[in-house]
Amino acid sequence: MTGQLTPDRILELGYGFWGAKALLSAVEVGVFSELAKGALDGEALRERLGLHSRGARDFFDVLVALGMLERRDGLYTNTPETDWYLDRAKDSYIGGWLEMGGRRVYPIWASLTEALRTGRPQGEATGGDDLFQALYQEPNRTRLYLRAMTGLSMATNQAIARTFPWTRYKTFSDLGAAQGGLAVQLALAHPHLTGLGVDLPPVAPIFEEYVDSFALSERLRFQPVDLLADPLPETDVLIMGRVLHGYDLGRKRALIAKAYDALPDGGALLLYEALIDDERRENTGGLLFSLHMLLTTPGGFDYTGADCRAWLHEAGFRQTSVQHLSGADSMVVGIK
Repeated sequence: MTGQLTPDRILELGYGFWGAKALLSAVEVGVFSELAKGALDGEALRERLGLHSRGARDFFDVLVALGMLERRDGLYTNTPETDWYLDRAKDSYIGGWLEMGGRRVYPIWASLTEALRTGRPQGEATGGDDLFQALYQEPNRTRLYLRAMTGLSMATNQAIARTFPWTRYKTFSDLGAAQGGLAVQLALAHPHLTGLGVDLPPVAPIFEEYVDSFALSERLRFQPVDLLADPLPETDVLIMGRVLHGYDLGRKRALIAKAYDALPDGGALLLYEALIDDERRENTGGLLFSLHMLLTTPGGFDYTGADCRAWLHEAGFRQTSVQHLSGADSMVVGIK
């Protein structure tokens, strides 16, 4: 049997960070945004990006080998996917999430072993401070993080706008709204809706700028709220996306109970994350996100749809369901 075994899969996974870092650096230096303007040979691309001559050719060619660039007759071009998603000039840009991955997430994950041994976070919240309070202390980092959330959640936001029965409701609050990506998608898809973007005060100007760029300021407004300390808005629908996983079990249950109290009869709570599958075998994204919560929060963890439905029923929600949205993301819905 040993003659049929190879270590290839193990080594590919163990050194997967090599290829990942090549992509993250390519986004950081602007490879894809530059090539979106037109095809370039290696020397011209190197000069445009301000890279040293040593390593540049290997850098560009490994991106070809990884399927992130194409090369024909000595000219480099984007692939259709990288041209659409990684050109900073396009509204479809998701590179904000990858920019944050290179600058913030990649170094934190180097400390995973320490986190597994100690149970303590290794990022901004190392001292036990709230993750978002720490993130929002520096304006440039705040903007990078919020833009990253918009890129990461775009397909999921559009799926929520498309699949939930919004014709039954008039108002919503997005709790932890970040830049306003979901609020904007809901407002664009459903002209009858008005909504609140709820987040900490430093988010306000970034949310308002993004909403105004879509001419939606009359229907979408910002409301500063500390989710744990302040009352929640009273709207027909409350939404928490990538919020609940940042807290320990006690705070998860407290937030769900708080949402139940704020909703009218018939109101809905929408919770979406990279939910772990109920058998904890398939959704690698959800399991890795849970490890990310270990690295970046004092007590956060991801959870299964069955876990979340149990918490919702415990709080009093009469009807619950789980629906896949996009990629690793799914939504748990509770009806009061």
